[in-house]
Formats: sequence, C-alpha cells, structure tokens
Amino acid sequence: MNYKRHETDLPLAIEEWGWKYHHTGIPVKNSIPGERYIPHLKFYVKGFDTSPFGIELMRFEEDCPLDELIKTKPHVAFVVPNLIEAIKEFKLIGEPNCPMNGVKVAMIKHNGVPIELMEFDNK
Repeated sequence: MNYKRHETDLPLAIEEWGWKYHHTGIPVKNSIPGERYIPHLKFYVKGFDTSPFGIELMRFEEDCPLDELIKTKPHVAFVVPNLIEAIKEFKLIGEPNCPMNGVKVAMIKHNGVPIELMEFDNK
C-alpha cells in the first residue's frame, strides 16, 4: 500500500474504511484496584468503562494464551463493520476470538504493533 497522509488528514482506517476508534489498550505489570478478570483469556482489565478517552489497562497472567506482542506493546482498537472482511489484508496475531458475548475480535500486526479489530453483534 502506497499511502501518505497530510498532518490534517484522518487515518485511512477512519476516513476511507469507516472504522471507529474504540480504545487504547496498555499492558501493565502491577495489579490495579478494581480490575476485572477475563478468565478464559487469563488477563485483567481496568479503566475502559471510566476513561473518557477509552484507555484500558491490561494485566496478563503468566500463562495467558495471547501473543507476547499483545502482552508487551500498547494497541489501538477499532470497531469494524465486518471482522472477516477487515482482516483479509493483514497479518493476524493469533486467532479471532470472543472475549465476551456479542463481541468478536481479531488482532493484526502492522509495523510491528498490534491493532485490535472488533465487531459487535448489536452494531
């Protein structure tokens, strides 16, 4: 893809593809008061429901099945209209999964950074 944007342009993912910003996930090492556990993925989250900017702190258990890139690098998440279509052109990190009812997610790798793509059943 030969793409270069001007400083005032929105990213292609938003402007052209219609993706919507959802959150930024930031891996942390220490326990956070009030964090919520996602048992089948073996990690904790905190902040998404209270951050006006969609910042989510993530703490992973030692045996968390997610890729090391996800557990060590921050990621940006976008809501996409069709997850299968959105991931076609990108390198996947692991398999698409359902972290909770009504949500399908896939992680892709772009320039060495994880990007989360999300599809909601009710959107």
